[in-house]
Amino acid sequence: MIMEPQVPKRVLHVVSSMGRGGAETLIMNVYRNMDRSLCQFDFITHSSGVGDYDEEIRNLGGRIYQIQSLGEIGPFRYVKDLKRMMSNGEYTAVHAHTDYQSGFPALAAKLSGIQTRICHSHSSSWLKSGKREELALKVLKSLIRLSATKYCSCSEEAAAFLFGKKRKKEVQILHNSIEVNEYVNTDSNLKMMMHQTLNIPDHAKIIGHVGRFSDSKNQQFILNVLKSLLVEGPDYYAVFVGDGPLRQRIESKAEELGVGENVKFLGIRTDIPQLMNGFDIFIFPSLFEGFGIVLLEAQCAGVPCIAADSVPKSTDMGLGLTKYLSLHSSIEQWCKEIKSSLSVSKPSKDEIRQQFTNKGFHIENVLQDWMQLYDVG
Repeated sequence: MIMEPQVPKRVLHVVSSMGRGGAETLIMNVYRNMDRSLCQFDFITHSSGVGDYDEEIRNLGGRIYQIQSLGEIGPFRYVKDLKRMMSNGEYTAVHAHTDYQSGFPALAAKLSGIQTRICHSHSSSWLKSGKREELALKVLKSLIRLSATKYCSCSEEAAAFLFGKKRKKEVQILHNSIEVNEYVNTDSNLKMMMHQTLNIPDHAKIIGHVGRFSDSKNQQFILNVLKSLLVEGPDYYAVFVGDGPLRQRIESKAEELGVGENVKFLGIRTDIPQLMNGFDIFIFPSLFEGFGIVLLEAQCAGVPCIAADSVPKSTDMGLGLTKYLSLHSSIEQWCKEIKSSLSVSKPSKDEIRQQFTNKGFHIENVLQDWMQLYDVG
């Protein structure tokens, strides 16, 4: 008897876009490593452009559907468009990654008869404030409670923000795990190569940052720190990796502060493991973070990290590489910690692998948790 090939379960992910943000990087880490003969991912995005991961998604067997955003077309048409994508009977689960707006995809999935409706919190705050905004957030959270069947989050802080402290027991924490070997199995000459490629003096120290140029990432703070460091001498350079709506403003601010010659803007890159291994220190002064997967990547490369204390402490892999400072601390204090951290010894590759595995942040540790969300055995 000829056995029919097994048809994989299909899960529909709802995201803003498939750029190289933390949530998107996490999803792709899972997608690359899971058994795609058992489960396949499709994506709804709200960007009219080409996403950084679009080609790879299609090569892995996934589909990408683009629709207009909630802000562009309003809630009724938005839910209608989502429902049109979900009503073909293919999907066993819908997994929404749009934070406080994720109740809308969950509602559309409920109306489409999809039994597993997951809302995933990737942030611990939002920048809007005021009574009107607080009321809007309360309504959006209520929609999540009415429509979702499962709640998950990248950290305790992100869980409390979107689902409330009272629902803590109902939220599954899914670690933002990474592909450890990509960061530890790299060329030992990467630091020297980065200096040569970027025309940075051999003796200079590279302060690295990877992130979207947005208000929450607080890149101007890095420029202020760099300006203070350069008072003592020209041997510090800041390297920014990423893009976003505020990039031009930050570039202009670097010139305004007189540090432009010591700043490099690399834009979107696909070689993050190699770049991380070229940094002398990683700085992450976010106003808030759901988690902060780039801190894991930096530590995996053995790079010392200075992060704002608004970043969840669960990002510390216990390798002696990470310090957290208040954004209310003086610039001088940040400079002092940076200079101190530059002398921290780099852990061995085996130590790094062991710590990431012990703490459950190696991608192999979390695949089963993700598949259980979708009832894939």
